[in-house]
Amino acid sequence: MHHTTSQSTEAVQKALRDNGLSPTIVHFSESTRTAQEAANAIGCTVPQIVKSLIFVTTISRAPILVLTSGSNRVNEKRIAEYVGEPIERASADLVREATGFAIGGVAPIGHRMALRTFIDADLLNFSELWAAAGTPHTVFSITPQDLERITGGEVVVVV
Repeated sequence: MHHTTSQSTEAVQKALRDNGLSPTIVHFSESTRTAQEAANAIGCTVPQIVKSLIFVTTISRAPILVLTSGSNRVNEKRIAEYVGEPIERASADLVREATGFAIGGVAPIGHRMALRTFIDADLLNFSELWAAAGTPHTVFSITPQDLERITGGEVVVVV
């Protein structure tokens, strides 16, 4: 693994620094696009991977960010209850428009717009989490407490 920067990872690094964190962005030659690939590359467990999923409300078309444990599937009906209207997975175009990142590299922070954020309660079971840093080959580590603080996310049950 080696360190590299791209515009996307720089946006993530800046957002982390602006929040008082100085994490190391780790670059892998192999893909970290899926939770399993990321866990294999990092050498951690799949549940420690933070998946940053973008949904959109079907009526008001507001993008929603759900940060979930790599081993969990998000129950869209449950998130819809928190939001107050149905949701659907966002298109690749909407993901890029809302976050500035491509699917597979969406970071939990550093987005183009402020997103209502929900955090999977299961992520709080770990002392260290790993999240995408803006590309499908970059990750950074963070504690659940810092993740909650910097995203302003609501901790909820997502499954």
